[in-house]
Amino acid sequence: MNNAYFDFLEPKNEPVLGYAPGSHERKALQKALAEMKGQKCDIPAYIDGKEVRSGIKKEIRPPHETGHLLGHFHASDEQQVHDAIDAALAARESWAATSWEHRAAIFMKAAELLATKYRFKMNAATMLGQSKNAYQAEIDSACELIDFLRFNVHFLSQIYKQQPLSPQGMDNRMEYRPLEGFVLAVTPFNFTAIGGNLPTAPAMCGNVVVWKPANTQVYSASVFMEILIEAGLPGGVINLIYPSGPLVGDICYAHPYFAGVHFTGSTGVFQSMWKSIGNNIARYKSYPRIVGETGGKDFVFVHPSAHVDAVVAGLARGAFEYQGQKCSAASRAYLPANLADEIKTKLVAELKTMKMGVVDDFTNFINAVIDEKSFASISKYIDNVKNSNGAAKILCGGKCDSSKGWFVEPTVIETTDPSYVTMCEEIFGPVLTIFVYEADQWIQTLEVLDNTSPYALTGAIFAQDRHAIEYLTKALVNSAGNFYINDKPTGAVVGQQPFGGARASGTNDKAGSILNLYRWLSARTIKETYVSPTDYRYAFHLAD
Repeated sequence: MNNAYFDFLEPKNEPVLGYAPGSHERKALQKALAEMKGQKCDIPAYIDGKEVRSGIKKEIRPPHETGHLLGHFHASDEQQVHDAIDAALAARESWAATSWEHRAAIFMKAAELLATKYRFKMNAATMLGQSKNAYQAEIDSACELIDFLRFNVHFLSQIYKQQPLSPQGMDNRMEYRPLEGFVLAVTPFNFTAIGGNLPTAPAMCGNVVVWKPANTQVYSASVFMEILIEAGLPGGVINLIYPSGPLVGDICYAHPYFAGVHFTGSTGVFQSMWKSIGNNIARYKSYPRIVGETGGKDFVFVHPSAHVDAVVAGLARGAFEYQGQKCSAASRAYLPANLADEIKTKLVAELKTMKMGVVDDFTNFINAVIDEKSFASISKYIDNVKNSNGAAKILCGGKCDSSKGWFVEPTVIETTDPSYVTMCEEIFGPVLTIFVYEADQWIQTLEVLDNTSPYALTGAIFAQDRHAIEYLTKALVNSAGNFYINDKPTGAVVGQQPFGGARASGTNDKAGSILNLYRWLSARTIKETYVSPTDYRYAFHLAD
């Protein structure tokens, strides 16, 4: 038993490696890519710290090279879901009792392993499994995930130090307990860092977790599980399984010790989760924590005073990095008539310079969308524009090719209708829709922007007029949980821009900040009186 107070100082964000030609990191990553492409993986589930293979094999193929087989993962059946819950609950008591400095050390070690030994393997797995280029993999599966681990340790250390006042004669203290049960983490395909953060943030707080990643993110998820095990994570604390979403939901939401869900995915799925949890509310030992970040229809509003080249760069990066498969991606843009022609001309010229192809070729800016379902959905939106009878037109791109992978060209649509379908619905692909407004109608256009979409995740404004910047910031106060001034609406950094939105975009519990960790703690207040009263009477009862 120690008698020290342990503090973990605020870390620095992990430096982003450049992967320039001839650099050490470029050679190391290319080697990792070649090695992993040359192997056939056989990925198990991890229950109670042990590898479990169901024999129900599902293929893993690169979205940009569907003719190549990377290997298989073993899908989880109903029994594995029950086994994962049982393993988590069996580990709960000992994990909750583990001293903070020893819990923290596991995740700090995992961060170091990821920053060094596993960096290129993790990036390669993300590139091959999720079709990210080298830079997108580096900022995600290396830097952001490292930052989540280190910063969350620091944030939790800060929470534990927060204690109530203790007047003379008593001691008041606060304990921050884990939740009473298990947490379900459901993670998306598009960010390896989110896949790692959603199970580890609750686990860091002393909770036990059942982790279900998207099937299209299993490859990198399994590498992260290797890291956690090597870092010393005890068996049962995080259990990685691969069932269908409905199966894991039906079992977990009916369990009396279901304590919470940490989710990133679609709005429809999250709303269905919430409904199922509500229908089962009387079953639970305690009220579950429901934390979710869902969709977005993220905007870029350009004021008549904006700097044209800054707008063009913001749209090119914000809409088309990682093929627009970010819930924060720029998806609709409002351009003033005085700048619109110049912005469109320069943006189209920029898009024509973007190379598209496999991730192994580091000169490619655009890779493939994640799978056939996504390809079909995006293609349908583009085809509908071609048949829209003048309501919208394609300015650039629009070609879709599935012969070797799920490739969709970066596409810019222009519409004269601010309520056109591609201005309203989340597409989750490399598609940007532009609406041009009269320059003297910029204030009126804000109301249209605010009411076009049910989402409120991210948004950006471009302006040089400081009075306009202040007005826009106030007018759009509820339109985005992450708001950017003269920058693209993507690229939130842990510790710098805590991430999350409201309205249909989620519960805004801000991953990458101290706020998220509070959701995985249950506080207990303790008052100790040093000299107890021995008479019930107060002074005012006494006679004069």
